[in-house]
Amino acid sequence: MQSVSLDGQWELSFLPHRGGVCATSSGTVPDGATTIPCSVPGNVEIDLMRAGLLPDLYVAGNIGLARTYEAYEWWYRRTFATPPDVAHAHRVLLVFHGIDCVAEVWLNGRLVARPANMLIEHRIDVTGLLRATNENELTVRILPATIVARAHTYDPCEAAGPTNWEANPIRKAAHMYGWDIAPRLVSAGLWRSVHLELHEPTELLDLYYHTAQISGDSAALAVSWQFATDALDLSPLRLRFTGACGDSAFTHEVAPLFTAGATSIHVPNPRLWWPRGYGDPDLYSVTCELLREGQVVDSRTDRIGIRQILLERTDTAGDDGQFIFRVNGTPILVKGANWVPADAIHSRDAERYAPALALFEDLGCNMLRSWGGGVYEDHAFFDLCDEKGIMVWQDFAFACARYPQTEEFLATVRREAEAVVRKLRNHPSLAVWCADNEVDDSYVGAGLDPAHNRISRQVLPQVVHRCDPHRPYVPGSPYHSSEKVRRNDARLMPEQHLWGPRDYFKSRFYTESTAHFIGEIGYHGCPNASSMRRFLSPDKVWPWRSNPEWRLHCTDPVPGGSGYGYRVELMANQIAELFGRTPEGLDEFVLASQISQAEAKKFFVEMVRLRKWRRTGLLWWNVIDCWPQFSDAVVDYYFGKKLAYWYLKRVQQPVCLMVDEPEDWHVRVVMGNDSRRAASGPFRVWDADTGQTLLQGTYATEPNTNQLLGRIRVSRGSHSLFLMEWEDGGRTLGNHYLLGSPPFDFHVYRRWLTHIAALPNGFNADAVGR
Repeated sequence: MQSVSLDGQWELSFLPHRGGVCATSSGTVPDGATTIPCSVPGNVEIDLMRAGLLPDLYVAGNIGLARTYEAYEWWYRRTFATPPDVAHAHRVLLVFHGIDCVAEVWLNGRLVARPANMLIEHRIDVTGLLRATNENELTVRILPATIVARAHTYDPCEAAGPTNWEANPIRKAAHMYGWDIAPRLVSAGLWRSVHLELHEPTELLDLYYHTAQISGDSAALAVSWQFATDALDLSPLRLRFTGACGDSAFTHEVAPLFTAGATSIHVPNPRLWWPRGYGDPDLYSVTCELLREGQVVDSRTDRIGIRQILLERTDTAGDDGQFIFRVNGTPILVKGANWVPADAIHSRDAERYAPALALFEDLGCNMLRSWGGGVYEDHAFFDLCDEKGIMVWQDFAFACARYPQTEEFLATVRREAEAVVRKLRNHPSLAVWCADNEVDDSYVGAGLDPAHNRISRQVLPQVVHRCDPHRPYVPGSPYHSSEKVRRNDARLMPEQHLWGPRDYFKSRFYTESTAHFIGEIGYHGCPNASSMRRFLSPDKVWPWRSNPEWRLHCTDPVPGGSGYGYRVELMANQIAELFGRTPEGLDEFVLASQISQAEAKKFFVEMVRLRKWRRTGLLWWNVIDCWPQFSDAVVDYYFGKKLAYWYLKRVQQPVCLMVDEPEDWHVRVVMGNDSRRAASGPFRVWDADTGQTLLQGTYATEPNTNQLLGRIRVSRGSHSLFLMEWEDGGRTLGNHYLLGSPPFDFHVYRRWLTHIAALPNGFNADAVGR
């Protein structure tokens, strides 16, 4: 197969939508349209900003200017020469990797497709439609999604957030209609690459790899394959598989009896793929060659991880319940975060993959959850997760709504799921498919049983079983079983989202949760003041009260209509909860907010690690923002790190010294070892104010276990900071513990911050919040 790129400079014409859906019968741009140059991949807003027709939408209140264009239609046009090899091609496909969203595609004046899904690739057969001599004309008309949605009949079983009803019938990233983490930006565009594919009559069609067995010094790699050929006699054909990872290699050859089949490859002395902290994420380069009489007709190379990932889960969160990932037979304590859209304008996603995932790696995350309100990330994203040992919990793209249940919509979902599963299923980092985000919550909140949701209970599990049968599937995050719904008992939910009142982070809501696995948990924190000055108007940087730009960027995407306007005051209340007051100056407010967030998120991780294996993991919300805002993220849109980043980096390291909460006049001192190796060395705990050593000695932990090192007598009425150091593998590491109940003295904590920053793996205390 030969690929010919159609990326680059196109022409974009736009005008208000004038008629019914898909009313145009030709590919001619209507009169009255404005025309500007544009780029593909791209989004229309980027081109409008580049042409000076829109200001920077991420600054001040400018995002509201995009609302005007929700009722526009967009015409992308370009010409291209016919590739010289077209005459010899067996089949020619026009491939759009991302069209946002409901569109009509013309080639040389002929309507060739009506794609209507932003989230998947569209492969259009254009065999015989390219001109032999003259240039070809390619036109894509994109209709306004909000107008198209008006044609849908909304049944009473459906529901959505106040600003999100237009999203229900349209397969487009849900966050684009406005969310508490994203602006309302109902975009349009050719947001991923466009190219032609020239196919041969004999070529590979499909390869599916999975690890069938790992036993001692060998493994069995199973492969399902399919190829196309116009040859009547298959006897001259062979499939040859060769793979290598370091000093481990294999070769395997198959004489196919049919154009589809399966085989098992013996891999001696395999190098296994492990999640971060538990071993190296070894990857094999595996090439499959389709041979005819010894000559290579077609070939494909994949990077394969030899590993087995199991999810053991029950429908109870009691002491006899569980929700635990096992990789290669080893239980994994999950420490990670939710992945939200890389950018609110999705054609910019790819350029943010590497620096954003470097943050996950640096933080010690061994899993991320690709949240259902976004898009399905591309191969480049999963390639990086494969390399870094970051497991991916992949939601299907459904969030916080009750979606249509018509046969037509279910068929759309089935096609989408098949496309996504087939695309991503060979990535070793892909750990689990999940039906959706909080859709079960939407049912239960209305007094309905989510068992009636045919998307999560029928269509998606059927697709996963058919197309990726060796990977776990969960019916939702969080999942409400029918028994849980009948009894209205959260103790029947082993995986939970812990949001609640968002009051003091050590309140009973958090500490007494019955969850085994926490799929979401978060706490607000201001971005750095320097970042705030980049996206707020000079006169709106301060004060926070009655500030429309703070509220808009907090995020209240449709002011007065979204229901998220309380978030600014929530952030202020969380500061007051910890320190007994809300600072009146910007710098102190930012610092106090970042301290509050940092202590909260550090505590959430330790809350899980100290209860290993009663708790088996958490995915906190979240690492980095998709646009400039006030949020739960620990890194702002401009990659400015908040204090929580540094605290989390310390408590997510595989071997970590921690102090538990007081009980019986004492606190426990525990060494947590979340790795497959034993660890030992000296440790010390001391009081930051007096320098008095409270506990010291040596530790020696077995792999993947916690070790109680001792207890320190304390009083809950004291306000103290404990500092900790220990050695692991020749490195000196540090952590801290905040003793006492709020309110704490803000000025005392500022002094303590210099001690915390000075610990090993430290940071610049003077730069926090700046």
